[in-house]
Amino acid sequence: MNVRLAYGKNGLVVKIPDHVSIDVRNPEHVNGIKDISSVVNQALDDPVGTQRLETIIERLQVTKQGRIKACIVVSDHTRPVPTALFLGDLLQRLIDSGMNSADITILVATGLHRPSTKNELERIVGPDVLDSYQVICHDATNHDDLENLGKSSRGTPIQINKLYLDADLKIITGYVDPHFFAGYAGGRKSIVPGIAGDETIIANHSAEFIQDSNARFLVLDGNPIHEDALEIAKLVGVDFTLNVCLNDSHEIIKMAAGDMEAVHESLVQFLKPHVTCGCIDTYDIVIVNNGGYPLDLNLYQSVKSMAIGELVVKPRGTIIATNELSDGFGGGEEFKQVLENEDDPNKLIEKLLTREMVIPSQWQVQILARILQKATIRVVSSMALENFKEVFMGINFHGDFSEALDAALEKHGNGARILVLPAGPQLIPCLEQ
Repeated sequence: MNVRLAYGKNGLVVKIPDHVSIDVRNPEHVNGIKDISSVVNQALDDPVGTQRLETIIERLQVTKQGRIKACIVVSDHTRPVPTALFLGDLLQRLIDSGMNSADITILVATGLHRPSTKNELERIVGPDVLDSYQVICHDATNHDDLENLGKSSRGTPIQINKLYLDADLKIITGYVDPHFFAGYAGGRKSIVPGIAGDETIIANHSAEFIQDSNARFLVLDGNPIHEDALEIAKLVGVDFTLNVCLNDSHEIIKMAAGDMEAVHESLVQFLKPHVTCGCIDTYDIVIVNNGGYPLDLNLYQSVKSMAIGELVVKPRGTIIATNELSDGFGGGEEFKQVLENEDDPNKLIEKLLTREMVIPSQWQVQILARILQKATIRVVSSMALENFKEVFMGINFHGDFSEALDAALEKHGNGARILVLPAGPQLIPCLEQ
């Protein structure tokens, strides 16, 4: 059987022997919206949970007795959000309300990721917007650009980008999608981790929070990471939100605008029936991916795909993660160093929980170690195998899918049950019990 997997920009067709037991689960395809501009303007005309954007702007102009400053937060290069398709209509609303383009800043929510390149910024906001507006990449490590606002009720230090805080009108954009430890992406995540300082991100993504059983896909109630980020976002303030949902081709299928919490809740409810599939039992081998470009740019981001496999793989089973990794390891030098210097997942998690080891992006290695406690991981990528020769964390790397599958079948036998999830996080498998 040939199966096409989301992989890089062009996908990857893999062959699975006919004699093995295989389940292929694809999300129900929802057609992308054709007339994006019409849907954007409809969402802006009929916001959920708050006043129209024009009314908010008018009130601020009256309060300030003149010109106001706006900051619009957009997703960075690691996210597939087609921001350029709706940003122009959003900006036009501000201009039509009497705002000057010089008073509008577009802030790219990089969290702890590297800055987006010029080419990536053109893809994100569009070349015309990039030429006409101030577009700034957030830097979580530049404390001169951050303001300290105390601590959350859970003790998280609150550092937020000053450009955002200094704006009179605060707008966030992004997409709602299943997230492997925040429950769902979107909404408050534009603030934390999007435009937060490194200390805020590290505390919000702490080893204790990541270890919590509610810090998982699809879970919001009782999820400490979600609840902490939401508290901070509400404290910081968000005047208006525009979020979207995407299909497996990264096309917009749903959009909502208005109050941050109301928008997020409405899109979560829309997504639920589309992003889950029931499984009656676990599998010996689970074949996953991160949804293709740009989600599979690097190994750091691709841990999310392995967490999908974790949900339904048998103890001591195998997860085959097919991700292009065109940007290498990602996650900073510390992520790579941990993979090269640590060889015992159990000891690594203990070091993180006792704070014997404190590193940026600790959550990614912690989740990776947790998955390795349960299953073998085989990564199939286009990255030269030479780059992985020093990795001793127990991950196996392959340049060819058939090689990875042969190794898994050798371990589990030809009677192994195999699950294939071709669309990455567009479909989250859930055990029916």
